[in-house]
Amino acid sequence: MNDEIDIAIIGAGASGLMLGSLLEGKKAVIFEGNSKPGAKILVSGGGKCNITNEWVEPIHYLGNPYFVTEVLKVFDQHDLLEWLRERGLVPVLRKNQQYFCPQSASQLLDILKVESRKQSLLLDQKVEDVVKKGDWFYLQTAKKRYKAKKVVIASGGLSFSLLGADDIGYRTAESVGHAVVRTAPALVGFTVQKEQFFFKSLSGISTEVEIRVGDHSCLGSMLFAHKGISGPAVLDASLYWEKGKIEIDFLPGWFPGEHQDSKKLVSSLLPMSKRVSKAFLEHLEIPDRPMNQLKVIEKEKLLGLKQYAFAPAGTFGYSKAEVTKGGVDTDEIDSKTMMSKKCEGLYFVGEVLDVTGRLGGYNFQWAFSSAAVCAKALQG
Repeated sequence: MNDEIDIAIIGAGASGLMLGSLLEGKKAVIFEGNSKPGAKILVSGGGKCNITNEWVEPIHYLGNPYFVTEVLKVFDQHDLLEWLRERGLVPVLRKNQQYFCPQSASQLLDILKVESRKQSLLLDQKVEDVVKKGDWFYLQTAKKRYKAKKVVIASGGLSFSLLGADDIGYRTAESVGHAVVRTAPALVGFTVQKEQFFFKSLSGISTEVEIRVGDHSCLGSMLFAHKGISGPAVLDASLYWEKGKIEIDFLPGWFPGEHQDSKKLVSSLLPMSKRVSKAFLEHLEIPDRPMNQLKVIEKEKLLGLKQYAFAPAGTFGYSKAEVTKGGVDTDEIDSKTMMSKKCEGLYFVGEVLDVTGRLGGYNFQWAFSSAAVCAKALQG
């Protein structure tokens, strides 16, 4: 292979493979540090891969809403679903609005591998450094040095380091003067303070909750885990949490006042497993007796289950996070091309940017949408 490349794409994940698939009439080389492409795709959504969502709007993302709007206008969820269906993959709608692969994530990956075959794929070629000199970019791998006219950073974030995640995207951005918004693990579980250590005794049990973080509300199941709490509602809430308290309604749609005359035990009335309800009654120092026998102060304590506030100790970290929030500042990226406003010929797509979606297929959609914008620009 000639060491001079027209377009170098760093990363063979969702955004890099989609870019390679959509790029017509241009030759690109995709660099991937792993021995196989799409490692993160295969583990997403429990191996089923939540591809996109029926409702995709800027409100579902943490990031500049104008930038997100401009990108989604070019290639939205409807365009993605049509593209997949034309290639034989008909995603199934689950949980009322989330689209998954019907069998496994490998169905999506297989399509991306086939469609991106028009480009050259270099595996076990981790890009360690990118430097621009004159009109050329120089890419250094452990094996070789390459020069490219244009470079697309599709390297993702810092999540899942075991799958090859690294900071090449952020380092490259900073080397040409870009601001990088502080990164943090997102869509990840919370560790807890000493006062909540009793959660660990409930490890493996799920319960329906509504979690409030500032102005944001996340409804769904919460999983008690050995390290703290996880599950869909918690992962969603982690997108908005920086530090300080969150508030959990452990009784969504259920109000103690509507059951105050009941003769049933409190632990039997609460809409959660008896093991969970007894643990909380003990924690709140409420006796487990018939509801109609509770004292006024005990009823007030019970209301604490609807507004249970505490500050997480932290998160489970990047190794357990589904995505990385923060990233390359989108104020310095052209939303119509995905090209840097600071460095001609340098492009950024996918998770490396300061755009992060909620749980529900939004991050894959962002990867594909941003890749589509970039492909259109590179084709001229």
